[in-house]
Amino acid sequence: MSVDKQQVIEDWFRRVWVEADMDAIDEMFRPDSKAEGVLPGFDVGPEDFREMASMYLALVEDPIVCVEKVMVDGDWAAALWTMSILNPVSGDRITGFGQLFVRFEGALMVEAYNNFDLVAFFEKMGFLPEQTMAMCLTGQKVA
Repeated sequence: MSVDKQQVIEDWFRRVWVEADMDAIDEMFRPDSKAEGVLPGFDVGPEDFREMASMYLALVEDPIVCVEKVMVDGDWAAALWTMSILNPVSGDRITGFGQLFVRFEGALMVEAYNNFDLVAFFEKMGFLPEQTMAMCLTGQKVA
């Protein structure tokens, strides 16, 4: 039976990132699965991912995730996605962009590579100074 990988990815974002259903992590990942790119320099397993996702969701309000594009090739799927939240400081809705590249075994995600522009997102939330990336490119330290 063929697995609808796009549907699994959409369910993942809805359940974990919108509904804060941390049980979905255990249901959709194998216990030995690893995700790279979530935290720079670290492979994140299901337990670490649960903790990191809970910490992130505690910072934001009303997350909305939209899976914009999905491409499937055999056991692999790639997705472009957006997340918008209500800025806890201003109340304005802000949006960030991400990519996911994941390998499946059946309906389980067993290997994942993630990218989300956290610098721009935290800058929009007011946690980093405006123009953080431009400052870093000129060699300035962000204080």
